[in-house]
Amino acid sequence: MSEQGEQRLVRAVGKTYFPLALVARMPYAMMVVGVLTLVVAGRDSLALGGLNSALVGIGAATCGPLLGAAVDKFGQRPVLLVISVLSSAALAAMAWVVYSPLPDAAVLAVAFLVGATAPQIAPLSRSRLFAIISSHIVPGRRVRVLNSTMAYESAADEIVFIVGPVVAGVLAVAIDPWAPVVAAAVLTLIFVSAFALHPSAATAQATAGRTPAAGSARELARPGVVVVVVGILGVGLFFGSMLTSLTSFMADHGRPEEAGLVYAAMGVGSAALALGVALFPVGFTSAARWLVFGGVMLVGALALPSVSSLTGMVLALLVIGIGIGPTLVTQYGLGARRSPVGRSATVMTMLGSGVILGQSLASALTGEIAERWGTDAALLMPAAAALVVVIAGAVNARIGEPAVVTAPGLERASASADR
Repeated sequence: MSEQGEQRLVRAVGKTYFPLALVARMPYAMMVVGVLTLVVAGRDSLALGGLNSALVGIGAATCGPLLGAAVDKFGQRPVLLVISVLSSAALAAMAWVVYSPLPDAAVLAVAFLVGATAPQIAPLSRSRLFAIISSHIVPGRRVRVLNSTMAYESAADEIVFIVGPVVAGVLAVAIDPWAPVVAAAVLTLIFVSAFALHPSAATAQATAGRTPAAGSARELARPGVVVVVVGILGVGLFFGSMLTSLTSFMADHGRPEEAGLVYAAMGVGSAALALGVALFPVGFTSAARWLVFGGVMLVGALALPSVSSLTGMVLALLVIGIGIGPTLVTQYGLGARRSPVGRSATVMTMLGSGVILGQSLASALTGEIAERWGTDAALLMPAAAALVVVIAGAVNARIGEPAVVTAPGLERASASADR
């Protein structure tokens, strides 16, 4: 992002915004691992723990777009204040129900509620910044500032999803298996509420109030939006299949507990390249970036079945990470620019939900494949997921780039593109 554009954006959102938004998304990154650890310890069943984790993801994926639609209608502040209380209550209930005499079905129901009430801070932060960029950045700089902002947001997601599980693990070992879930409840109540009350929420809402009425929900089914949702679902499928097959790989090497640490190698490369998207030349279009870096993901994934050593696996993950970061940045940027009028929060939560849904489905499927046919078969799944990303990228290239924004309202101008 240009220095002038960056300064204008920071002035518009306030200096405390970015640290607050980073911490506020931490509970979301702790939930799945925290629930898994808690259920395995409290109910002594790995299978039940995995099923509960999957239900957390499914709950978040199915209800996330509804949260986004509510935000588009009522604004972020009231919706997030309500959801922060509901999410904290669901997490507290999870810590209780696991050790209660209630049947496993009750535990599964609460796990779904944990996901359903999860605050979608990452997509809502993108939506909030998108609205502010549309009103505070001059037209000639908006696309570049938007790309830079999406790059930062993707890097922040990578950081949180590396740190969150580590924090959950430390709390579970140092205190008790219920500690990560309780800590997530406390963090949600404090920091999600603070994110809701931050002045930038009012700034974004004021911008939304100056735009035309929200477009029809049917506009969410436009090809330009659907292809991005499918592409980001492919990334979610990749995350789930990669972590599960990697866990099987590490178990074969007698070190299953280190799977998370090895997986972090992919996150490091992804975060670094995500930030680097801001430096790409304007001529390197979104469509080209999606295909190039999706192709890097696919090439790296195709090498996985031939990897036999831990060093080789780390190198393969570093290469794959180079592709993931820019691909996610490109997809979120396209989603923002193609959002129908008044539907940016809905689209951003659809994208966030696509990642979670893909991750949950692929984790379950890849785990079953690893159980039945072994690690070599499981390591084919990341390549299949990467192929989904590349095919969606090819379809996106046929659709074309969103219109260059020159009108005062970024959302308003881009809404007519890609119909």
